Amino acid sequence: MNLTNVLGEEFNLKHWQVENTIQLIDEGNTIPFIARYRKEAHGSMDDQTLRDFFDRLEYLRGLEQRKKEVSALIAGQDKMTNEIAIALENAVTLSEVEDIYRPYRPKRKTRASIARDKGLEPLANQILEQSELNATPIEMAEEYVNEEKGIASAKEALSGALDIIAENISDNASIRKRLKVIFMEHGILQVSPKNEDDDSVYNTYYNSIEPIKKIVSHRVLAIDRGEKQGFLKVSLQVDTEKAINIINSVYLKEPSSCSEAIKQAAFDSYSRLIFPSIEREIRNELTDAAVVKSIKVFSLNLKHLLMQPPVKGKVAMGMDPGYRTGCKIAVVDPTGLVLDTDVIYITHSEEKLLAAKTAIEQLIKKHKVEVIAIGNGTASKETEIFTANLIKTIKNDLDYNISYMVVNEAGASVYSASKLAASEFPNFDVTLRSAVSIARRLQDPLAELVKIDPKAIGVGQYQHDMPEKQLDNALKGVVEDCVNTVGVDLNTASASLLSQVSGLSAAVCNNIIAYREAVGAFRERAELKRVPKLGPKAFEQCAGFLRVPESKNILDNTAVHPESYKAAEQLLSICGYTLNDLKENNIGAIKNIIDEIGAEEISEEIGIGVPTLNDIADELLKPGRDPRDELPPPLLRTDVLDIKDLKQDMELQGTVRNVIDFGAFVDIGVHHDGLLHISQICDRYIKHPSQVLKVGDVINVKILDVDVDKKRIALTMR
Repeated sequence: MNLTNVLGEEFNLKHWQVENTIQLIDEGNTIPFIARYRKEAHGSMDDQTLRDFFDRLEYLRGLEQRKKEVSALIAGQDKMTNEIAIALENAVTLSEVEDIYRPYRPKRKTRASIARDKGLEPLANQILEQSELNATPIEMAEEYVNEEKGIASAKEALSGALDIIAENISDNASIRKRLKVIFMEHGILQVSPKNEDDDSVYNTYYNSIEPIKKIVSHRVLAIDRGEKQGFLKVSLQVDTEKAINIINSVYLKEPSSCSEAIKQAAFDSYSRLIFPSIEREIRNELTDAAVVKSIKVFSLNLKHLLMQPPVKGKVAMGMDPGYRTGCKIAVVDPTGLVLDTDVIYITHSEEKLLAAKTAIEQLIKKHKVEVIAIGNGTASKETEIFTANLIKTIKNDLDYNISYMVVNEAGASVYSASKLAASEFPNFDVTLRSAVSIARRLQDPLAELVKIDPKAIGVGQYQHDMPEKQLDNALKGVVEDCVNTVGVDLNTASASLLSQVSGLSAAVCNNIIAYREAVGAFRERAELKRVPKLGPKAFEQCAGFLRVPESKNILDNTAVHPESYKAAEQLLSICGYTLNDLKENNIGAIKNIIDEIGAEEISEEIGIGVPTLNDIADELLKPGRDPRDELPPPLLRTDVLDIKDLKQDMELQGTVRNVIDFGAFVDIGVHHDGLLHISQICDRYIKHPSQVLKVGDVINVKILDVDVDKKRIALTMR
């Protein structure tokens, strides 16, 4: 297999792009570094395309390795033929390779292997010859009766021979390939309840029938879960006669005395061996495809959640609601430093409710709290009502505006019980750590959420059913891309945040923090080279993603890589500017000047490619700026509605909390998220809600329907 040709065709890339990208990967460069600083080499592919390319490269290399292994194993049995070699060469999936190897794979004890041990393979071959001169199968079988070998009758001999034929048919890779096509094109997935009397969340799937080629991924995952939990029975239905005819068309020759015996073996092979095997394979393929799609949805949602705009420069109060243990409170300054903590009880008694109001009012006034983050877990509704009423009461006493936002607290308890949280807040109770995390999530979602296992953040569909390693790899890639897109302040970043920076290992991150504590704040990027174990390669990979706002060289606070500092200064000079002009943000015309002179001409003069030139120019125009600041701010509230207040056709603003295959869940400020079905998102046809919506979007919606008893809210954007 020519990897360059295959990858070029699949990703629509030229040969030089494929070869350069493979070389960059093999040299140990990280995806964020390749995506950002080697655009000329790969043709400006984005980070997600590069990750897909990397995954596909690994799969194809694994496929080639397995082909070599199988070829050697078959050759070791002296059974390699040109036909097998060609089939292996043409195989494009691991499944095809395994089907080719199936007849030669060492088998456990089977009916066919027992028959072979008794010496019945020659009889099976005689029957398959279907010669006109042959006697009937039972007559041929008479010769193989041998009580010493355990063959007491001709009937037993014939039965053993047919078992051998059935297994040979089952091992035929060509037949299996044809049958899989029939299954995928014409197969039906039939679902029924394991117990008709059971009422479960899966009752919408009871007695459902759906074509395999049309079933959508979230239904596959739901059916899989229902089957695992013992509520559903799932079977695959296909036209048996059509399948048997395919087998017979291969194995039956002219009508002979052996035809019926071969038909019998074919039926046995299909029903006992082929059908159950292909049914498992098809089910696995459906699940694998659904998993890939679900992980993509999770990854996309996670990316948008991490890239939500931070609420900067404000003192924040975090509220971790609870009934029995009370509502935990933490006040943090604009940098996330904890100023105060408390526990209030708003659901216990009128007396404690009044005490809670007094305590929160005092904390707000003492620390000039401007935003309140409320966790969306247990007792969230009561806490939100309490907060909204309190804001109404005290807003006239404040000389500034105060508002609140309900924050997704998924994973906060995981973080608060972690070693990291214990090291950050050794003297805090676990629940108070959660309140701090909730407050910080509003201030800087990215910096806080990187401390939590992405799976615990809960912005996907069926994430707990995903293969752990596959999900971990995908989500870690998303976190890494987000962190490196935003950049990290070298002098304030936690070890968790630093560990997501391109090229930095956990040990090096700890060394960076130890260096900061021993020597003081970094004064320039180049000082990173003094950190133990941070060698030239690591510096190359990480330097462009680390910011040093305190540096005298303003380029140290941009995404311009140190290797391009000289080029950046030359660009400024060509355009008539200096680094001092850059510090004063006085280079607004740089893009126009580049257009007038010509990007190609300037690039050639300073020795860089046009993509790098454009990236440098973009960075020079916004030194030190956070790319998230360009996004719409989060929706902050001062009042709350009850689900009973909702009426049909009422128009509201809401925040998209989760995007899934069949729609999106939207927080409209009534504690219960409303469902915006894919059919209600826009007037045109869309394949997936993510074409229009993303997590964190603030949108206008209209109430379509409300079921107060079931706490269901249907929304529309149409």
